[in-house]
Amino acid sequence: MEAGLTLRFWGVRGSTCASGPDFVEFGGHTPCVEVRCGERLFVIDAGTGINAFGAHHRDRVPQRVDLLLSHLHLDHVGGLPFMKPAVLDPSREIHTWCGNLDGQSAAEPLDRLFSPPLFPITLDMFPARFVHHGFRAGESLTFPDGAVVDTIPLQHPQGATGYRFRHAGRSACYISDLEHSEPWPDPALLDFVRGADLVVYDGMFTQGEYPSCRGWGHSTWQKGVELCQAGGVGKLAIVHLYPQHTDSLLRDLEVQMQGQMPGAFVARERQEITFAAVAEASPRRRVAQVA
Repeated sequence: MEAGLTLRFWGVRGSTCASGPDFVEFGGHTPCVEVRCGERLFVIDAGTGINAFGAHHRDRVPQRVDLLLSHLHLDHVGGLPFMKPAVLDPSREIHTWCGNLDGQSAAEPLDRLFSPPLFPITLDMFPARFVHHGFRAGESLTFPDGAVVDTIPLQHPQGATGYRFRHAGRSACYISDLEHSEPWPDPALLDFVRGADLVVYDGMFTQGEYPSCRGWGHSTWQKGVELCQAGGVGKLAIVHLYPQHTDSLLRDLEVQMQGQMPGAFVARERQEITFAAVAEASPRRRVAQVA
């Protein structure tokens, strides 16, 4: 049978890393999620978790890595030069995809970030070749091998992009770094996630914390549950965890969340979830051809 759809979490914290004895179970790395559509690899975001991703896979990382960026804030790109061994292998290409810059790629801002005096070398000095692609969030991306990923713009300072992966009759959405709208759920986002097997959702704040953080571009697990229940989603994974939320607090929040949606959980570093293949008719979508 055809291989199914698999996600693995390599970094689930937001804003900055967390460390210490109270941050062991859920982990302290910033965002990075591995997505496998069968054997086809995508990587979402390049926070510090991408270092653990590279160290785990080593020479099993494919020759071409497609890195889909939700946006370019530091917690989502700061680990990019540390994706070993991929960036140290001259035979590999790292393709970045960025949808929140009005069609422009991430080349210029990444070149500014990864250069002296902020960083000792530039990306073009690495053995691997970096190739940067821009698109407008809301388009669907078709890759040279025929793989397709749908996208949606998200409400976040300077914008962000959500992604939906479809494979073998299964689908999963990555919806992080968004501020939930009023009223909620947002109709376009609801349509985007509808019927997905899994939604990975930004639950950075508790309901008590959110009012004083309004406008920061983040959400709560309660809004994630509301979205998923309205959209008939199978499972919900909460990510972009607040760096001061301890293991004990997150376990308590997970119990509360599962009381409202049994198929919900707070994501943990290195946690893997797989959906077995089922038959599916090909969906209709608006496509932007990319290379």
